[in-house]
Amino acid sequence: MSNSWKASLKSKELFEEYLTNYFSEHKELKGSYDTRSYYEYYTVRLDSRDGLIITFTSGITNPNITNGAASIPYKSTEKMSIEEFRQLVLHKRFADMHASLADVFNSVAGNNDNLQK
Repeated sequence: MSNSWKASLKSKELFEEYLTNYFSEHKELKGSYDTRSYYEYYTVRLDSRDGLIITFTSGITNPNITNGAASIPYKSTEKMSIEEFRQLVLHKRFADMHASLADVFNSVAGNNDNLQK
């Protein structure tokens, strides 16, 4: 089941069905990544009206970058249809072909370390 999302990418209908089932079981997908100077947390949920709702919280963790001042987290929300997300995934090549759906969301959210150009 862990790679069934890849098989569902073959058609708009299969992918929509897969994500609908995924989010009916999991409600939301959470992820994060960070470096020594930056962090980002995100949640993804499916809304019947707006499609995928991706909420990002990011900030700077290195006080040298902010000249010693406290970093204020930045929060933003993106909305995307399931088909827009499918097209985005289809147009990227993943270096690790064993990537999970969470890995894909992480890559799409902005951590491109696992992507091949």
